Amino acid sequence: ERNVLNNDGLNTTAMLGRGALVKPWLPTEIKERRHWDISASERLDMLKEFVKCGLEHWGSDQQGLNSTRRFLLEWLSFLYRYIPVGLLEVVPQNMNQRPPNHMCGRNDLETLMLSKNCADWIKISEMLLGPVPEGFEFEPKHRANGYK
Repeated sequence: ERNVLNNDGLNTTAMLGRGALVKPWLPTEIKERRHWDISASERLDMLKEFVKCGLEHWGSDQQGLNSTRRFLLEWLSFLYRYIPVGLLEVVPQNMNQRPPNHMCGRNDLETLMLSKNCADWIKISEMLLGPVPEGFEFEPKHRANGYK
């Protein structure tokens, strides 16, 4: 991450964009030159802000709720890859490093956020948007990242 400050070009920008999908606070870490051990509740607050903006953009009717949920779930399919700094054996985390199967977080919410199970992402969306419609299913667009 520190080396990013020394590189120029499109490749660096693309890699920052990819990193920000997993760690939206990446620009803050680069600016402050530190690793931020962000808590699960702080991450949930980010998701709440995302949902608020989604409902403002698409509306709070059923169609707006469905669009917000779909984009939230797609984002969660990236966010689960983040391993909190306090749980890492080696800092910093490599971009292609994934949480080990059945990794336990420091609390239940963190454990839920570490899960690569799509059903757990749906539970998080239900915490923010209420119950899913009957018969709702989600499969990430990049199918290699989640399982049912």
